[in-house]
Amino acid sequence: MRIHYSVRPDPSGEHRGEFTLDLSDVAQPLVDLVFPSWVPGSYWIAEYQRSIGRFAARAGEPELRPLRVERIDKGRWRIHTEGARTVLASYSVYGYQLVNEAFDVTGEHLFLNAALCLPYIDGHAERSSELTVHVPPDWQVISELEPLAGGPARFRAANYDELVDSPIDAGHPLVLTIRPGGIPHRIVLCGRGGNFEAHRLEEDIGRIVQAAITLVGGSPLERYTFFIHLTDTPDGGLEHATSTSCVVTRTAFRPAESYRRFLSLIAHEYFHVYNVKRIRPRVFQSFDYTRENYTRLLWWMEGTTSYFDRLLLRRAGLATPAQFLESFTRWIGPYLQTPGRHWQSLEESSFATWIDHYKPFEESANQSVDYYVKGTLVSLCLDLYIRHATENRASLESAFRHIWVEYGRPDRGIGEEELQPILQRATGLDLGSFFDRYVRGTEEIDFSEFVRYAGLSLGPAPRPPDEEEVAGYLGIQTVNSSGLVKVRTVLAGSPAARAGLSPGDEIVAIDGAKVLFDGFDKIMKRYPPGSKIELSVFQRGLLNQRTLEAGRAPPEKLELRPVDSPTDLERAVYLSWVGAPWEAAPPTETKKS
Repeated sequence: MRIHYSVRPDPSGEHRGEFTLDLSDVAQPLVDLVFPSWVPGSYWIAEYQRSIGRFAARAGEPELRPLRVERIDKGRWRIHTEGARTVLASYSVYGYQLVNEAFDVTGEHLFLNAALCLPYIDGHAERSSELTVHVPPDWQVISELEPLAGGPARFRAANYDELVDSPIDAGHPLVLTIRPGGIPHRIVLCGRGGNFEAHRLEEDIGRIVQAAITLVGGSPLERYTFFIHLTDTPDGGLEHATSTSCVVTRTAFRPAESYRRFLSLIAHEYFHVYNVKRIRPRVFQSFDYTRENYTRLLWWMEGTTSYFDRLLLRRAGLATPAQFLESFTRWIGPYLQTPGRHWQSLEESSFATWIDHYKPFEESANQSVDYYVKGTLVSLCLDLYIRHATENRASLESAFRHIWVEYGRPDRGIGEEELQPILQRATGLDLGSFFDRYVRGTEEIDFSEFVRYAGLSLGPAPRPPDEEEVAGYLGIQTVNSSGLVKVRTVLAGSPAARAGLSPGDEIVAIDGAKVLFDGFDKIMKRYPPGSKIELSVFQRGLLNQRTLEAGRAPPEKLELRPVDSPTDLERAVYLSWVGAPWEAAPPTETKKS
């Protein structure tokens, strides 16, 4: 069977794409076309099929007769071929959402993630296919798929997995090309506006790529493309084997702190070239696009990648030692205020991502933990522990290089039970207790113990001189509900929980005085820890009075500071980790809130 897809924007301007699927040499009575329910790298069932409509099929020339089509389930269309050797299917897809896992089409731009609009033929997903993109002649069509002769908008995919893993962008982008390590990398800036400086993007992204190649010890790439979409609503990034798609605001490139967050996103997605796209869970070697694909390794695939994106910025000279350290303390404080850390392990969080991470609800903070956040922090602790226990002869960096040689370069899937043993072989350490406590278990992490291995101490960041006294702690997360204070989450064990507050409550008065959302935080600063507070609350439409005593929250703003008398090993660990002498280590930066 030969497979050819084509897409053209609907000229009506209604944000629809018109798709055809041409199948030749068909030799079966039934052909099932299956549209995915999720996109690799975005682990939730997104029901993309709701955007598909106007589905029809007919026999090819010379017959051109209609063929019967059945919709078997939400994503499967069955064509009764009735002896036809050529089958033409046609359908339309609505697309007006510029996010990474989407189909977006306007009068000046088209972005296509194949999983949303190109089905696979059941039983033939391993077959190669061709794709033609019909757009105005002055549009540039860019993809990492293999280009074919006969026009700039014809491509070939070796199989369906490669098709899904190769986004396509068409329009009038600005294309920059850099060659770190001698490998061509395109930076494709899509969208009008943007406060970036082209030469600086070329230099800084080039430094990140070179830092990754140096850290891992090589590159599997022949070429690579960064698709950077400029819009008003950011959507992060999505990794692919030879490209990445990032959706950022037009103003993401200034000021410096915003630009550093953008570079961290770039580093994160680029490190996925190694970790996820080639070092990957065994279950991800053959995707089932119709259902959840479970793994307990997402904490490593995403959290450890987040740890390395920070290292890459430091290795590339794009973050100072203070900024590097602050990138961790920024997450430690909020993590320690998440009750769910006591109940859900990293492995469980990875496994449950399909219903947890992408679909948080009012109780999420009390019963679950973010595998990006905790995965990053556990990777930090693991790296420092390895450096300390091996007297700085090994690290998470050297262990990752070992994994790359054994699993990534030959593209061997890694089993859930294999990660700990390979890290042990790479470091010569018994890591069973560490994994039992912090990966498979929920034991509280003593961050002070681990950062001490680098000659650092962890403590509350000093408040700026002009900051008022610490406000009392209620233990609620609120949202603006038409100007009112609406409780979204009540944290377990908090003063609010003991007083009987519930998600959905509307706080309308404090000590008899009306309160609105915009003034709530300012009013709460008048109540230090230990204060008695009378709240007037509408709960399910009925007015109630709740009395509580404000508590004292764990400090959210923490900082790492040099200890007074570091050992020689602590100095050496700091130097190898941060890339600067211990004496030059400033405290993490304190910012005004």
